[in-house]
Amino acid sequence: MAMGLFGSPRLFLACSIAVLLFGSCLAAFNDEFTKVWTPEHVVPDDASNGVKLMLTEVAGAQFATINSYLYGSFSIKLKLIAGESAGTVCSFYLTSYGANHDEIDFEFLGNETGQPYVLHTNVFANGVGSREQRIFLWFDPTADFHTYSVVWNHKQITWLVDDTPIRIYKNIESVLPNSYPTKQPQVVAMSIFDASTWATRGGAVPAKWEHAPFEVNYRDFSFQACKVLNNDVNSCTRNYEGNWWESAENQSLNPTRASQLKNVHQNYMVYDYCTDRTRYPTAPVECSYNSL
Repeated sequence: MAMGLFGSPRLFLACSIAVLLFGSCLAAFNDEFTKVWTPEHVVPDDASNGVKLMLTEVAGAQFATINSYLYGSFSIKLKLIAGESAGTVCSFYLTSYGANHDEIDFEFLGNETGQPYVLHTNVFANGVGSREQRIFLWFDPTADFHTYSVVWNHKQITWLVDDTPIRIYKNIESVLPNSYPTKQPQVVAMSIFDASTWATRGGAVPAKWEHAPFEVNYRDFSFQACKVLNNDVNSCTRNYEGNWWESAENQSLNPTRASQLKNVHQNYMVYDYCTDRTRYPTAPVECSYNSL
């Protein structure tokens, strides 16, 4: 029995094309993930279902799923760099490849000791991004593991932190074509890298390498999604309505969820591209559809 992020249990066949659970169906890191760059900085621990990434002045690191997916629920637990982390970025995101790629992002922007982390989210569709939102987290993300999730279906993308929605993005392809990720399978990737030129206070505080190596820890990967085999997306775009992430409760927010999201935006939002009149004198079309 698997529980939907919005509370509805659905029965799954273990390790079917719709379900992938690290630590139960996955035997080991190498069965489902690949080390994309700087493999010596990617340190899996199959016993704890965890992976540590390291960043030094020489290089960061990235790993990603071998398989790609089209729609589903993607969840990890993450404990961020403790202490000084200015200039660093840790990420959890979905991405396709190529110039016109799709992407759904969680990026965690490092801080000077004692300052809060900034959580940066973005969505790319057909190669176009620049849809950034940033919030402060309401807890210390370095003290313990917290759960970060994306639910992506034909109608809506929902970003969640510890099961609290922090952002939504609606599918308005009928109004604004090529504005929603609908056709490109995406891998799930995790990384750590140097972003001294922009991550902390707009690049005012670069990475302080005397504190390296910077380390971030991931664990408890849960990807309940439609796996794309041999680049054939038909199995994910036909007869998909029965997948729990496509249910009505995941296509929009109920009043309780909407209230939670409104609270996050009112109390923790520090940047929203929809209200940035320097960049966008007229708010982008999708903004009115994603407002509460």
